[in-house]
Amino acid sequence: MSAAPARHDPYESLRIPTFRGYLIGSFFALVGRQAVVAAATWQVYRWTNSSTALGLVGLVNVLPLLTLSLPAGALADRHDRRRLIAIGTAVIAGLNVALAALTFERGAVPDLAPLRWANAGLMQIAQAFEKQTGADALRFDEPALPLVYLLLLMQACARILIWPARSSITPLLVPTPALSNAVTWSASTFEIATVAGPALGGMLIAAADVPSVYALGAVLDLVFLLTLRNVRYAQMPKALTAQRTWRDVLAGGEFIWRKKLILGASSLDLFAVLLGGATALLPIYADRILHVGPVGFGWLRAAPSIGAFAMAMWLAHRAPLERPGRALLWSVAGFGVAVIAFGFSTSFWLSLVALFFTGVFDNVSVVVRQSLLQLLTPDTLRGRVTAVNQIFIGSSNEIGALRAGLMAALIGPVGAVVWGGIGTIAVVAAIARLVPGLRTLPPLHTLKPEEEAKKPAAQ
Repeated sequence: MSAAPARHDPYESLRIPTFRGYLIGSFFALVGRQAVVAAATWQVYRWTNSSTALGLVGLVNVLPLLTLSLPAGALADRHDRRRLIAIGTAVIAGLNVALAALTFERGAVPDLAPLRWANAGLMQIAQAFEKQTGADALRFDEPALPLVYLLLLMQACARILIWPARSSITPLLVPTPALSNAVTWSASTFEIATVAGPALGGMLIAAADVPSVYALGAVLDLVFLLTLRNVRYAQMPKALTAQRTWRDVLAGGEFIWRKKLILGASSLDLFAVLLGGATALLPIYADRILHVGPVGFGWLRAAPSIGAFAMAMWLAHRAPLERPGRALLWSVAGFGVAVIAFGFSTSFWLSLVALFFTGVFDNVSVVVRQSLLQLLTPDTLRGRVTAVNQIFIGSSNEIGALRAGLMAALIGPVGAVVWGGIGTIAVVAAIARLVPGLRTLPPLHTLKPEEEAKKPAAQ
């Protein structure tokens, strides 16, 4: 009985200096990233008055995700993950500086023919989808707009190339018994960052305009670079010596296909967020429906993360979930209900409450899914498995933003959000039936890495 408190120490991983230092640096970078995302969506919408333009921000982010994730996973398994993270973070910091300079000096951008052609193309795409906003209200006359999209695309490429390394480095920084706790705290810091980032971004937009947010993102990336210098591995990564082939690159997908629990959890998250995500439409809700301005927009962006952080703290301080699979299914269904409530709301405070509960329910999904990935995957495959999961989750966010933007243009923002929430609930019912093992999933701390990962290659 005396050993029980040690097994359930909620601060077990945080007592490890190297993990704690990495987590702090990563937190600062994530705050900057979330602030930049909020600023970019607000900027694009204010420049264009177009729902479709918001959807295109999602498309800009999803294209690198679909094309670069698998090679990025192989890079993470073959090279020093700290070095990859440092290089990518430095590139992102430089691009944030470029975004700040471009936005601050947008009036100095010459109206060159290629920029006019790009804006004309964007206008044609918007006119094909916009049914709620008249063509005369759309504005695609800002020469800097195509350059903003280009810089966001370059940022997305850099971010995707280092994300498998960032996601798979945690098991190298803590002993295996502390891994589940480390995953929970990683999720918690992410949620804190997504609270602080959009709220800070909204306040900076109101006080000093958009360029200051991009500058802040660059500074916080540099802070992360400084902390990376002191990160040391608690467990040395296992070298991957297999021949470089497409089968090697696709090994993460093969592993997930065989592990139906991971496949089911990732599929659930993919379709739920793709259908139920309302984040891309928050500038429209803040401007047209709730009338709360940039500060209110920042708090709308932050509300889901406040809820997620509250749930993460509760999960970290309680005993492990006895039935994590069932908790996962019920929480995603609750996420769908909360999305529907937000869609119908015309009250700022009710909207905040509904978004708060989307974060509460979503955090359960994040913790269960990430724990399954890290605990069941051998280290030699973690980068590639994380890359495939990144395609699942990242594409759901970005394609979900595209889906929401285009659907809002066709039927209005309320219809886009409400029907997305209904679709989320339908997906939960389908996954519960197709992957019955989720309903009987044992406590996460009892799971062990998959020992049979290489068997199919040997057959």
